[in-house]
Amino acid sequence: MSDAANTDKLGSMEQEAIKRKERLQALKRKATSDKDSADSEAKKPIFRSYKPEDETILENAIVPATVTESIEDEVQDQLDMLKTPIVIEDIDIVNLAPRKPDWDLKRDVSKKLEKLEKQTQRAIAELIRERLKKNQSNMLEMVNMATVEMEK
Repeated sequence: MSDAANTDKLGSMEQEAIKRKERLQALKRKATSDKDSADSEAKKPIFRSYKPEDETILENAIVPATVTESIEDEVQDQLDMLKTPIVIEDIDIVNLAPRKPDWDLKRDVSKKLEKLEKQTQRAIAELIRERLKKNQSNMLEMVNMATVEMEK
């Protein structure tokens, strides 16, 4: 009985495997058919009518002949401008002179330098005030001596 039971189990397992393969194949066919239909839909060109429905739009549309005429006129104007002599006297020599190599550095650093200059002036003023406070008695004596000498 064990052999018969094993063969029954193997037979049912094989049948299940065959059913599973058939389901997988069916899924693959369905996926490829969906993909093919999507590809065929994507490949179909979409035609649109660019013809305006209103005739007034056609009247206001640019006609290619007028475009080519205006382009020819522009080109002719440019050619005429090239034929006119260039007056060298009008050119400013100062604008043609090369700039110093560090002009951009000076431009970029100038704002920072202004701030530093203000801070430096404040620091100098504070140092002078501190010295005056320390030497206030000496300063008074010097001022007195200076006034006495000026009176003489």
